[in-house]
This record gives sequence, structure tokens and C-alpha cells, in this order.
Amino acid sequence: MKNTLHFYILLLAATLCGANTSIAQTSIIYDDFEGNGTITTWFGDDCGINTNLSNPVQQGNNTSATVLEYHDIGGQYANVRFDVSSNLDLSSHYTFSLKVFIPASGLTGSQPNQVSLKLQDGTIGAPWSTQSEIIKALSLDQWQTITFDFLNDTYINLDGASPPPTQRTDFNRVVIQLNGEDNNDHVLAYIDDVDYDGTVPSDPVFDNLVWSDEFDVDGAINSTNWFHQTQLPNGGSWYNGEIQHYTDRLDNSYVENGILKIVAKKETYTDQGQTKQYTSARLNSKFAFQYGKVEFRAKLPTGVGTWPALWTLGKNVNENGGYWDNEGFGTASWPACGEIDIMEHWGTNQNYVQSATHTPSSYGGTVNLGGQMIATASTDFHVYTLEWSAEKLVFSVDNMVHYTYNPPIKDANTWPFDAEQYILLNVAILPGIDPNFSASNMEIDYVRVYQSFPVSVAHADENPKPSYCPNPVDNELNIILGKVADQDVIVRVYNVDGILVRTHYSYVQNNIISLDDLGFLSQGMYFISYEVDERAYVHKVMKN
Repeated sequence: MKNTLHFYILLLAATLCGANTSIAQTSIIYDDFEGNGTITTWFGDDCGINTNLSNPVQQGNNTSATVLEYHDIGGQYANVRFDVSSNLDLSSHYTFSLKVFIPASGLTGSQPNQVSLKLQDGTIGAPWSTQSEIIKALSLDQWQTITFDFLNDTYINLDGASPPPTQRTDFNRVVIQLNGEDNNDHVLAYIDDVDYDGTVPSDPVFDNLVWSDEFDVDGAINSTNWFHQTQLPNGGSWYNGEIQHYTDRLDNSYVENGILKIVAKKETYTDQGQTKQYTSARLNSKFAFQYGKVEFRAKLPTGVGTWPALWTLGKNVNENGGYWDNEGFGTASWPACGEIDIMEHWGTNQNYVQSATHTPSSYGGTVNLGGQMIATASTDFHVYTLEWSAEKLVFSVDNMVHYTYNPPIKDANTWPFDAEQYILLNVAILPGIDPNFSASNMEIDYVRVYQSFPVSVAHADENPKPSYCPNPVDNELNIILGKVADQDVIVRVYNVDGILVRTHYSYVQNNIISLDDLGFLSQGMYFISYEVDERAYVHKVMKN
């Protein structure tokens, strides 16, 4: 169980002065792997990872129920990592900590027993080139709390010309690696209570479902939501040398048992004066949006030469036969309109999925891409996600982030993503199609688009600052709020060192939160932290 949380300096100063402090637009960085953390982008680089493992060694200074399992079975550069929403400011907050346990039985080879924490810029193609690293020695068969202090500890900059890490502002990725790299030895380890002593600006929260298709009516696709794009746009052929016809027939797209099926098949088919040997479907959404989260739950086709994609184009793209161009919005050519490839998959690389962007600065063979291996891409459903804000594009599969596009300069060349885009679903056929290919489906369970709830500003007299009574407190403390809805609330109590001493699962009832179990606290000052209606509060209380 995580037991520390560092309050940043501004917050502490405000609370010491007796102020009611509302925290907005920032977030702490920690994970206790018991559902209380803020890190959602864990990813294993050539390394097995399980962020919900029952703690197999509940002893020493870590008796928590759940930990992260780190399982390197010979990956040359195996590590686990996470990305943060904005670049870290190490000028005043430069310390990371974690707990780690390495069982001697989980090792092979003779590598030094150590843990390294590396900071990188995860937005570039070679993030390791920006790396700053601290290495700490470990003992086996015991839980240890390890601290990495980028001001006072010895660090290693991969680029010797880089300034000290506390003078840099390009770090947004944290990498944890056990027992070195450039080897094929095995490491089994457990990690818990990952923490950073600062904060970062919070990402927008996209939790308001604004558009979706659950494909819950069998038969033809919902024409209110989708348009069949069938017109050949490029002198009798589709782009990229694709050799299929897209049709609006049920043979190539239909809904069955709650699943949309886009069927690529081998057949002779003539349309628009052109005869081709393959058919498929390409759907345009009749919904366009700017910023939000897009989720597809999909299972991909198989076959060398197949090329399924879940993607978006600018609503302003000038593409003959496209829905929005037909509606009169086509004012920009490609790639000036911007293209976001949320998921692409090639049958020539069966277990790999990729995300990419195409902009005037890099398109076609774009350098702006990233992907990951999905062993069951064509046998199981997976959730492919794009989170699109005014700052960046974040791509993930099943909540595992594999690429972030966040150009430092955002202009028409690098960032045409400040206008509405629409969704496309298709399976293309490439010239190198396996001659034995007959048919294969891309199956989609749902498409969902979320955006942020509109921010509402309450009238001052409806939401006065909370009051805390009695203060000083003996055993029971009442937090009297303004006008809020009844709701569950988690109240955390910290001592002056920022150590969590009590978590209270309570309820707002009639605008009051009641805490009745504070008698165990020693005399002194404490901080009460909680969140109500998406506003976070911290207040100082004194214990008699």
C-alpha cells in the first residue's frame, strides 16, 4: 500500500497559512497498483508486465496486496516504463522512489543486481538518445525502498553534452530497468509504490460519451452514422497501389450478433468501368469532432497483403467521393488536412500494429509513428484508443501506450489537428496479396467518441469554501461543503512530512463529510485531502 505522497511547495505554503486550497489542472505521479494510482500508461519493452499481481512476498516494509510483476525472459534491452502527461520540471522536484523485490530464484546469468531509473523524451523516434539515468545497487530476497535524486545522486547522461537533468525540461518518460541491459539473462522482480515528488499539468479528462455505434442491429450498417465511400478517386484505382473495389453491398459490410464485419474477399467485380479481383468496404463517419478520446474494440483480419485501418482524416479533405467532400467541406488537399492512423495492421507483419500521423512536415513514409506487438490481434478483440488534445496525440492498445505525437512547434506543417476530423474504417488489399487468399474480416464491436464535460462555474454563494469543525479536532471532524450532490468520497489524512496516515472511505450527505476515527492521531498538524465534484481540496487541521 502506498504510504507517502509529497505535497508540492506552493500547496504546502498555502495550507500552512491556513488557506483553503483548491487544486486544479495538476496531478501527482504515483502508483500503488491497488487502484489508487495516477499512472495509466505502463508498458513493457521486450519485458513481461502485470500491474495487478497479488503480492507473492508480503513481508518487511511491503505487505500490500498488489504489486507490478517485472518479467524479463531474455529481452536484450528489457524494461518497463510509463509516460506522463507533460514534461517534468526537475528544477525544484527531482526525486523518484519505488519499492523493489528480486527473488534470487528469478535470476539467470551473472549481471549486477541493480535497478536503474531513466528519464527520456518519449515523443521522439529515439527516446533513449535523450536519456539521463541513475543506477542503484540492490540486495536479493528483500523489499527495499530505492530513491533516485536527480540533483544529488550520481547520474549518467547518454549524451555527454546534455546539461544536468535538473536544468532540462524535455523529460516525459520514466523507464525502470533491472540488472542492466544488452544481455539476454532473465529477471523476475516485483515493483510497488512508484512515486515522484512533484506534479505535472493534468491532461483533459474525456469521459463524456458524445457519439458511438454499438452495432446492435443486425443487417446493413446504420446509414445515419456511416457512409459507404466507393468512388474511385485516382484514375481508376485507389491510393497506395491498392487493388480492391470498395462496395456498399452486404457482402462486404454488415452487422451480425452485435459486431460490424468488414469483409475483404477475392472475387471478380466490375464497377465504374473498372474490373478488379478483390472487394472490401470503406466507411466514413457522418460525425466529425475536434479533440477527445476515440475507442475501437476490434479484431483484425489475416492474410499477407491485407491492410486494415482505423483512422481519421480532416473534415476539410478534398477527396472526390468522400462523405464530407460531397457535403461541400473539401477545401484542403492531403496531407494538409491531417491524417491520424489510430491502428494500421499489415498481414505481412501479423502480430504488429502501428499508429502514425501524416502532416505536411512528414507524410507517406512518415517518421511520426510507433507501434507494439499484439500476439492475438486477429484472434481476440482489443481496444485501440486515440486521445487527442490541443497538445498531443496519444495512441494505445488495451491502455498500453505505444506512441505519442507532440511536436514542440505546432503550426500548419506539423499540427493540422486543430480542426475537426472524421472516422474511417476499411480493409485494403495490396498488390502483394497471397494468391491463396479468399476472404477475411475486420470485426468491430463498437466505436465510441468521448469528450470533456463542459466546464461549469458555480455561483459563489452556492459554493462557499468548505469549513472544518471542530478545528482543533479530538476524534470527529465535520467538513461542511457548499451545495453539492451526495456522493462517495475518499478522504486522506497526511502528517507534516507528507506521509499518508489514514484513508477514510466516506460519503457526502446533506453537504457534509463526517470523519469519526481521528482519535488515534498524535497531537500536531495534519492535512486533509479529498475531491468533490472534480475539485480537489487540501486543508490544515490541528489534532489536540
